[in-house]
Amino acid sequence: MNSENITGALVQLRAYIAQGEFARNDRLPPERKLCLDLGVSRAELRRAFTILESEGSIWRHVGRGTFVGDGPGAGEFPSISAIAKKTTPREVMHARAVLEPLLAREAALHATAEDLEELRKIASKTRKANTWREYEALDNQFHRLIAEATQNTPLVAMFEQLNALRRTVVWGRLRQRTDHPPKDHHSFNEHDAILDAIENRDTNLSESGMRQHLQSVISSLFPAS
Repeated sequence: MNSENITGALVQLRAYIAQGEFARNDRLPPERKLCLDLGVSRAELRRAFTILESEGSIWRHVGRGTFVGDGPGAGEFPSISAIAKKTTPREVMHARAVLEPLLAREAALHATAEDLEELRKIASKTRKANTWREYEALDNQFHRLIAEATQNTPLVAMFEQLNALRRTVVWGRLRQRTDHPPKDHHSFNEHDAILDAIENRDTNLSESGMRQHLQSVISSLFPAS
């Protein structure tokens, strides 16, 4: 099974649970409905279930269904849903602008040839996206691959948590679009510039390129009134 598809299903499921404001022990919809709502296969959904269950975020009962649960440590660490209720889209994007330039810098130090090859593939696919939804999925993969290229498990985990929060707070509220990205969309060249800098092992340019890119995203999401 494609690991990118599993990652997408996991992020989608996290956001779905957070946006749905489920209480502890609330039952999730049947698998068939979740697959349709999230646009994932049943195998991808079940793998995402397994990961969330191992984290203590959900629990399953044969014959009864899948339920939302607090899980171990929930009293110590707030859930994505709890954080989402206390933040704003602008605040989440600011957090991205703090974290992701540092991830790009680390990627320039540690990215493997395989990491760079995957990033090139995703950057190329992003330019060919036919819908905003397709573009967003590919953009998400691009940024996650940069996090993974740091070869640092805690940093990847931090990115994943922030990304889940972004999907919950930002995407659902600010990207309700039905058309497709324009051919000259700013992200295309900005992604290429970041990738070139990482490939050239230029830490400063990788960091500044990512910072500039996210500032462009912020300006697009929050145009001056």
